[in-house]
Amino acid sequence: MRAFGLVLRSASSLVARQQSRRAMCASASPSRKYDPGFGLLFDIDGVLVRGKTPIPAAKKAFHKLVDSNGQFMVPVVFVTNAGNCLRQKKADQLSHILEVPITQDQVMMSHSPLRMFRKYHDKCVLVSGQGPVLDIAKNLGFTNVVSIDMVRESFPLLDMVDHNRRPKVPSAPIVNLPKVEAVILFGEPVRWETNLQLIIDVLLTGGNLSNVYESSHSSHLPLLACNMDLMWMAEAQAPRFGHGTFMVCLENIYKKITGQELKYEALMGKPSELTYHYAEYLIRTQAAERGWRSPITSLYAVGDNLMTDIYGANLYNRYLEERLARKSGKAVQQALTGTGASVSQDEDTDNDWESELASPSATSCKSILVCTGVYNPHMELLKDTNQCIKETVFHGHRDFRFEPALIEPGSVIQDVHAAVELIFEMEKFATEV
Repeated sequence: MRAFGLVLRSASSLVARQQSRRAMCASASPSRKYDPGFGLLFDIDGVLVRGKTPIPAAKKAFHKLVDSNGQFMVPVVFVTNAGNCLRQKKADQLSHILEVPITQDQVMMSHSPLRMFRKYHDKCVLVSGQGPVLDIAKNLGFTNVVSIDMVRESFPLLDMVDHNRRPKVPSAPIVNLPKVEAVILFGEPVRWETNLQLIIDVLLTGGNLSNVYESSHSSHLPLLACNMDLMWMAEAQAPRFGHGTFMVCLENIYKKITGQELKYEALMGKPSELTYHYAEYLIRTQAAERGWRSPITSLYAVGDNLMTDIYGANLYNRYLEERLARKSGKAVQQALTGTGASVSQDEDTDNDWESELASPSATSCKSILVCTGVYNPHMELLKDTNQCIKETVFHGHRDFRFEPALIEPGSVIQDVHAAVELIFEMEKFATEV
């Protein structure tokens, strides 16, 4: 116990000296006191816009976030589960809607983390979605990309649901495609029946569509999916089907045919932890580029969907808390043993993404729910964590466990402008420079 007391006193003395040095630096450099120690993650649909219609509070909120030169006073990243366009196009749309300059480096699409999956970049990948899917894939680093339309053109007899699109005369396959080695789902396609059929064909033939279905279904090609939203909010009064609904169809068709569960190599987009790892990295990078020296220790995630925005932010917050507890425990253990040995790379790295993105500086991620999108303010939040799960409809993805605590927002607020005001109040952040 005496040794432990000495450790604590020594640590307290060290902290006091560091605080003193920081105070001296701050007084010597007045502008430093305005360095933000927090970053903001904004969902787009249901928070800033509904379909193509801006939400009135959005413009007001973002005028509060920029200075007189139009520069952001805090690091901001837009984290959307959309994946049907390039980042630059989304940045241009946001700049027009919010009337503040947004760069593509501030935009995170659901597929953005695919940049880290380098082991697939040189493989032949089949991509599903809508919009410029080939351009999106190549922009992410993929060099050998095949689209659903390319498959359909090469194998015209495979897409048979729409009678009007069937070949008028018998035709042989035009076999000019390489063997598919992985499948990537960017987002909901336009013709679901075509995409469902051809993706199933690729999975069951091992990527070689000239073959018959394989008899063994113990495994299938790697499958990576972006955007698990079951529903999303557009101009209509009720939410619309999202890519998560398409995934439900694909999973159930595959299981009905094979008797096996469809398995994913990776799931991206909110509420995946991977998405928040990448968003934190973008926040950190943005702060460094602006010359802000204070570490970004707090993240605030503003969204309208309990099952994606709130679940994801709370899940990442849990990860950050557990990570901090592990690191603190290791530090105390080393101090008590008197070894002072550094933690090995293997022990210090929580997962592959930390080695790719570097360790996060954030220690918390607070969730804020707005009432301008999917969330219905008249709907009761589940407060009894012992309540039977069967009594609750879970709209999250099959591979995410339902936990009532993860859909409990840190704050419920009317709109994004009120959310920004609340965050500034919580951080005691003065906007006047």
